[in-house]
Amino acid sequence: MDLKSLTFEELQKEMNVLGEPKFRAGQIFEWMHVHQAASVDEMTNLSKALREKLKENYEYTSLKCARMQESAVDGTKKFLFELSDGNYVESVFMRYHHGNSVCISSQVGCRMGCKFCASTLDGLERNLLPGEMLDQIYRIAAITGEKISNVVVMGTGEPMDNYDNLLTFIRLINDERGMNLSQRNITVSTCGIVPKIKELAKEKLQITLALSLHAPTDEKRKKLMPIANSYSLKEIMEACRTYFEETGRRISFEYALVAGVNDRDEEVEELRQLLGGLNCHINLIPVNPIKEREFRSTDHLRVLEFQKKLEKYGINVTIRREMGRDIDGACGQLRRRQMSRQQD
Repeated sequence: MDLKSLTFEELQKEMNVLGEPKFRAGQIFEWMHVHQAASVDEMTNLSKALREKLKENYEYTSLKCARMQESAVDGTKKFLFELSDGNYVESVFMRYHHGNSVCISSQVGCRMGCKFCASTLDGLERNLLPGEMLDQIYRIAAITGEKISNVVVMGTGEPMDNYDNLLTFIRLINDERGMNLSQRNITVSTCGIVPKIKELAKEKLQITLALSLHAPTDEKRKKLMPIANSYSLKEIMEACRTYFEETGRRISFEYALVAGVNDRDEEVEELRQLLGGLNCHINLIPVNPIKEREFRSTDHLRVLEFQKKLEKYGINVTIRREMGRDIDGACGQLRRRQMSRQQD
């Protein structure tokens, strides 16, 4: 059992099992989520006997930074963290005018198979525990010495494919006794697992849901995203409307522009038909090319044209800043390089 993955209430129960007073749960929780201790030994107001008891009975997630790359262009930092079982995950630290953001992974690898993504090339290895998701943020805060204002679960993996651990992660990072990050500062990305979107809607959380759209029709989407063979856009849009009705939070649609594939005028018209009248926002992303695929990024002038044409239809559109392109910015690239190095 991973100590860092326990909610406050679960931690209290474990103290009871260990025969310790309840207030110890508060001390341990504070060490893990406020002081972001890298080990149990750092919890100096606990007795040595209790610290030994914790080490004997629980795992304690503490990721090791195997590699860090810093962009010479924009200061973006990309981290490769080693997990306790020898697997690796990637995380990214980005500076924006509204605060520092961290993009974290939710799985080791991914089984969604999206054609333009390096994360999925080797399939899914395993889900991350809540503590392993949290510790990506904690280690980055410790290494950079900077406050983290926003968290995006948009790195390697499909968060909805690790649903229960995702919910626990959100509750832990939002807990006022811990990091106390507002739910409105958390974004969760999904490629469109409809039943889980509806399930999440019932939780009535105030997080932002980002739907990886990438194509405006089922036929075109199937060429880029295998998940489109399981859930139609009609089903996905219905789930998105349900999410908005239950939470009052507008949906953000991620749209990776691929030259000659989904960046033409006909896609603008199809997006208007698909999203017209919906309270939403489109985030245009010039795709980060990966060497295993032949996809090219749409040139900047065409991206601006695409944006303006959508805006004429009254659709709220922004272009995501291209960050970290000079440091293997696309999800999964750094991990794949590390795996190749170990196999050589």
